Amino acid sequence: MRLLLVEDDEQLARRLSDRLRGAGFAVDLARNRAEGEDWPDMDKMAAVILDLGLPDGTGMDLLRFWRARRVECPILILTARGSWQDKVEGLNAGADDFVVKPVRFEELLARLNALFRRHAGKHDPWLEEAGIRLDPVSRTALRDGESLVLSKQEFRLLQLFLRRAGQVLSQGDIIEHLYDLDSQRELNAVEVLVSRLRRKIGRDRITTLRGLGYRFER
Repeated sequence: MRLLLVEDDEQLARRLSDRLRGAGFAVDLARNRAEGEDWPDMDKMAAVILDLGLPDGTGMDLLRFWRARRVECPILILTARGSWQDKVEGLNAGADDFVVKPVRFEELLARLNALFRRHAGKHDPWLEEAGIRLDPVSRTALRDGESLVLSKQEFRLLQLFLRRAGQVLSQGDIIEHLYDLDSQRELNAVEVLVSRLRRKIGRDRITTLRGLGYRFER
């Protein structure tokens, strides 16, 4: 799952990006409002983490810009501004959550996962389809009750399949959701990744539709 982090503090952006990647996310970084407005594939983002204090404007204006253009992914404001007026303005402008710096990474991760559940209309912390159960918080997965040992990319792909179960995902869709813009993106890497995941969860759970992509069967 891809996240967009909008943060102009280079040290904080690097530390937070590293922690998020360690938690299994692909992370893109925008350093100012202009980069955020020009970001090419907002529809592929699972969520946005947005700072309010940007060098060329306010994160609040960027938030309004995105919502006016029907960017629908969850947006979490992460800022040093902690007044109730800032919180009210941010939530009324379309933010899904408002977190004041400093915050423990574990809390930030929990809030992100809560946003994903609400966005998907779910209350349970785990995803479950066709005998596969995945917990995004503990980073564990089970097949018919048995533990699965998955690489970070395999876990990301399985999470994407479970969130989009029954839908056809093209190789391009998978690349856009799993890899940030700075990563090397190759279609054959998707084929290899799907093949590895099939061996671990069972080939019948992922159907190949020639010329279209893949579908996780419910």
